[in-house]
Amino acid sequence: MMVHLFGAASSPSCASYALKRTAEDRKEVASPKAVETVIHNFYVDDCLKSVSTEQEAIDLASDVRKLCAEGGFCLTKWVSNSRKVLLSIPEEQRASGIKDLDLDQDFLPIERALGMQWCTENDTFTYKIKVQEKPFSRRGILSVVNSIYDPLGFLVPLILPVKLLLRDMCKQGYGWDEEIEGKQADQWVRWLEDLNHLSDFQIKRCVKPEKFGNTTEAQLHHFSDASESAYGTATYLVLKNEHNQKHCSLLMGKSRVSPLKQITIPRLELTAATIAVKVDKILRQELQIPLQQSVFWTDSTTVLSYIGNESARFKTFVANRISLIRDATTSLQWRFVKSAQNPADQATRGLKAKDFVQEEKWFKGPNFLLKPEEEWPQCRDQMTQGAQQDPEIKAEIKVNVLNIKEGKDIVSKLTDYYSSWFSLKKAVAWMIRLKETLLQLCKVRRQFQESIAQSEKDPEKQASLLQEQMQKYRSTMEKKSLSLKNLNQAEIQLIQFSQKQQFQDEIEALKKNIPVKKRSQLFKLDPVLQDGILRVGGRLNRAAMPEESRHPAILSKCSKISTLILNDIHQRCGHCG
Repeated sequence: MMVHLFGAASSPSCASYALKRTAEDRKEVASPKAVETVIHNFYVDDCLKSVSTEQEAIDLASDVRKLCAEGGFCLTKWVSNSRKVLLSIPEEQRASGIKDLDLDQDFLPIERALGMQWCTENDTFTYKIKVQEKPFSRRGILSVVNSIYDPLGFLVPLILPVKLLLRDMCKQGYGWDEEIEGKQADQWVRWLEDLNHLSDFQIKRCVKPEKFGNTTEAQLHHFSDASESAYGTATYLVLKNEHNQKHCSLLMGKSRVSPLKQITIPRLELTAATIAVKVDKILRQELQIPLQQSVFWTDSTTVLSYIGNESARFKTFVANRISLIRDATTSLQWRFVKSAQNPADQATRGLKAKDFVQEEKWFKGPNFLLKPEEEWPQCRDQMTQGAQQDPEIKAEIKVNVLNIKEGKDIVSKLTDYYSSWFSLKKAVAWMIRLKETLLQLCKVRRQFQESIAQSEKDPEKQASLLQEQMQKYRSTMEKKSLSLKNLNQAEIQLIQFSQKQQFQDEIEALKKNIPVKKRSQLFKLDPVLQDGILRVGGRLNRAAMPEESRHPAILSKCSKISTLILNDIHQRCGHCG
């Protein structure tokens, strides 16, 4: 195949890879800004880029077109809020709504940029919502609400009342196609009528005003709040120029209704603070500008006390969220703000469309952000009072520990100590070797003592002669490493020990030539005792097979030795099934 299919599941991925590979292959010869734009500013086949000056935009557009043309990509449907930039683009490559315009006189149209309606004439985002007639049911209301495309959360206070309506319908047990009546139906109709106020609503696309100059500082401010109905956040970008002038603009808003299962307000406030931390992480990755340390605002002193308290042990719900907050921020980044000055309060209570359009605090942020840091609201000192009575803090429980010596035998402690069958066998083999050596030394010592006692009657001379003889014997002893025979001997000893622990009654019965009791778990195996080892009996004693295959040793699944043997086989066989 020389081409990729159009419309296949892999097509978008292949197209994006080919586009970015085109830029990476030409890093050395193409413009660095053009390469960066192709790699970071394309969403499938749409490119969105903002620059400071018209000349920079003209140069960048030309460089990007040349770069993509070398890879076989022809960029078309160009749109800009600058007429000068549009004039630099060939007419056939402009968007269809701009091709026939007189760029010297006509107004620039409203275009769609990744679903957002962008008025290129005023460089603003607009919302023209055409509500389709839907039934007054959960399905119809949800369809209308989801048709309002608002990825950055600018309309969060406006949409919240309908989300609360849907939650109440769900709580009351309404079916998906069951129509509502009465007060709820009136509330839905009034909300639909209020949407007409959005026809003239506009919000600036650019977060930096014209003639603001060079930016010297940029900082994110996150506000979080919660109520009984919902919790949410509002994020603002504060810019500072060379003349110490500040500008604040809304970057993103988020709002979620509280769950049907009732949760305390402090927990909702903490959840909102957690969302603010997650939003900060996203924005710091996406905003391609240098940012100072972010500031987080909340009107909950409880949340501030949780974040600042490092000694208390919180319950799981609070502990998980506090851990996430502390991993990404420090307690010094969190500040207190009064509810009246908290713009996130509107994301948790909602606004009517008429009030929403006229609201300034939601879009511009609180006034104190434009003032020096010394004039910001100060933190309260009483944040830690009453912390010990907080229901989210685990109560301290004192436990008295009594040290009881376990009645374990030495061999059991030895098997529990080792985690490898080979290591355990090796240790036991050395112990057996030591035991045999000591027994042999004792035997030789007695022989020397008897022979010296018969020849010498002086006790001191007997002792010195005995010491000399023993040193000579020790020097002649062989110092060998462990052999396979030693390891096999150790294995037999360990198996015998394990069988005595688990099957003592069966072993005693077989020693006395008494058949195993029927209630024994080994009864069906027809066990026999061979050389002190309990083995499986049966009719294979004449089969042409090794002894271990005809009469394998019996081990209990509860034994630590059985576990070590199975793990050893598992590793030696390469972890097969």
